[in-house]
Amino acid sequence: MAHEDDAAAPAGTEPAGLRILAHRPDPRLWGLPWHVPLEEWDERVVVPLPRGLSRHVVRIVRVGEQVLAVKETTEPNALREHRTLRDLHRLGLPAVVPQAVVTGRLDAAGAPLPAALVTEHLRHSLPYRTVFSNGGTAEQLTLLVDALVVLLVRLHLADLFWGDVSLSNVLFRRDAGAFAAYLVDAETSELKQALSDPLRAYDLDLGCENVFAELMDLQASGAVDADVDGAELVELLQRRYAELWSELTDVEEFSSTEMWRIEQRLERLGDLGFDVEELDVVTDIGGDTVRIRPRVVELGHHARELQELTGLVVEDGQARRLLHDLAAFTATFDLAGLDRRVVAERWRREVWEPFVALVPPQADGRREPAELFHEVLVHRWFLSERAGREVDLFETARDYVDRYLVQRPVESIAAEPPG
Repeated sequence: MAHEDDAAAPAGTEPAGLRILAHRPDPRLWGLPWHVPLEEWDERVVVPLPRGLSRHVVRIVRVGEQVLAVKETTEPNALREHRTLRDLHRLGLPAVVPQAVVTGRLDAAGAPLPAALVTEHLRHSLPYRTVFSNGGTAEQLTLLVDALVVLLVRLHLADLFWGDVSLSNVLFRRDAGAFAAYLVDAETSELKQALSDPLRAYDLDLGCENVFAELMDLQASGAVDADVDGAELVELLQRRYAELWSELTDVEEFSSTEMWRIEQRLERLGDLGFDVEELDVVTDIGGDTVRIRPRVVELGHHARELQELTGLVVEDGQARRLLHDLAAFTATFDLAGLDRRVVAERWRREVWEPFVALVPPQADGRREPAELFHEVLVHRWFLSERAGREVDLFETARDYVDRYLVQRPVESIAAEPPG
């Protein structure tokens, strides 16, 4: 893990005893009101973004060009969680990015205040309760469970014991009509040399208990349909986890005359959005039987492909949708003979950038551009069916922005521009 240096405050500006541990400290962190209990921070620093329920006091604040989440906790827990999140970031796993640990806080009377963990706020992210703020459905719950399962499997593949699996400890980002999940609370998490099956089972069982309780709470508040069956949701979580874990890790044995099954396994993993970086293929002495097992599996095949072609960084489902549009653009203008990067640059210049420019300032922050693109494509399908012709993308986008987007709640607030 990279070395963590103690931040040095500008001479004469640091409160007595205050210490900020950060890898690359932003001097403006010292300007936050660390001498005030976090629950008393006001709109001078706090930004109005949705927060989930937490056993800790959490505030989302603006610091210069960044939007950060600040959580009060004990000093040992803050340091431990900071290290774990740093490791997860280094491994490329979906979790919030740690920024700093603040210790030595004192109030105006000199009494000690809790330590604070500072992380980057994940833009366009939603606590699960916010997803249901306008009423929830069984389909939305299924999508959240699917996202939670993918996150849990990815963490387990990296030998991370979560220790507190729940919807409450996750932030969700929209992903082409589905969701992508990010770990937001790693206080109980621990990277192991090799994660045992009993620890995996413990995480899964605890996740089922917590998700069931969270569903009961949602139903009691009227936020989700009363007829959603909690037992069915738990069974879904268990089944989806078992299916995905099996697909990603199981040894498959077959006859040497069935080598096509190697490609079939790779295609199934690709359909799930996973890349196989290494495949262990073993034959018996006679060469009649073949065993295969994925050795290193990573999510994000479509996202990496799109980033390589266009430089856009989006969720994997969004990337799949944008790549489909890029393929349609290639076919429409008969560009298949050109280098894909050349075509992708033209698509970005003629489609993507004009599309993003259509969003008026009053609608900014209501949808991430890639998710808006997906929603506009869905809207175009309905408009085209009604009109009996294919409606223009930009005509559709203007209609969608005017009729729907401006009514959506703000999900992200931009930081102040540089300078």
